[in-house]
Amino acid sequence: MPIPRLSLERTALLVIDVQERLLPTIFDADRVVANCAAALDAARTLGLPAVVTEQYVKGLGHSAGVIATAAAGHAATVEKTRFSALVPEVEAFLAAERCDDVLVCGVEAHVCVQQTVLDLLASGRQPYLLTDAISAGRPDQIAPAFRRMERAGAVPSGVLGACYEILGDAAHPQFKAVLGVVKTLRAPLPLP
Repeated sequence: MPIPRLSLERTALLVIDVQERLLPTIFDADRVVANCAAALDAARTLGLPAVVTEQYVKGLGHSAGVIATAAAGHAATVEKTRFSALVPEVEAFLAAERCDDVLVCGVEAHVCVQQTVLDLLASGRQPYLLTDAISAGRPDQIAPAFRRMERAGAVPSGVLGACYEILGDAAHPQFKAVLGVVKTLRAPLPLP
């Protein structure tokens, strides 16, 4: 069985439901917002396709301002009501971009992120969890969600590790630009 590895040519970023009205309920929300924005900045720098989803906009509002700014002019935005972000528009986006590897971040770990990851796996794609950019309103739900997704076949990583794996070499022409982006990453708070 081949070892999953990220590559520039077949990887996309999926940022799930990092929305203003949802964030006050999310554990370590400032870190999630900062690290999702850094992932979007890195995707822009590397030329990775990116898509941002927004769950039930009528009730939860649009993406946090920092996310909207990082996505502007680069990432597609898809509104949804399904918990899984692998809605037809996202499926079509990934197919059009020919991306079978998907960097996944956002909220909530045990709901929209987990259902998306399971659907990505069922569709034959390989999800990579940007674990430092994923959280939930109930901190006790995060670790079980990560375990379930990993056991199903998702690969845990972080924004920093994923960026360096995609770059592959310090001689990459975008190395210094990506280095500037990843310096903005925030370490997670310990779970209560």
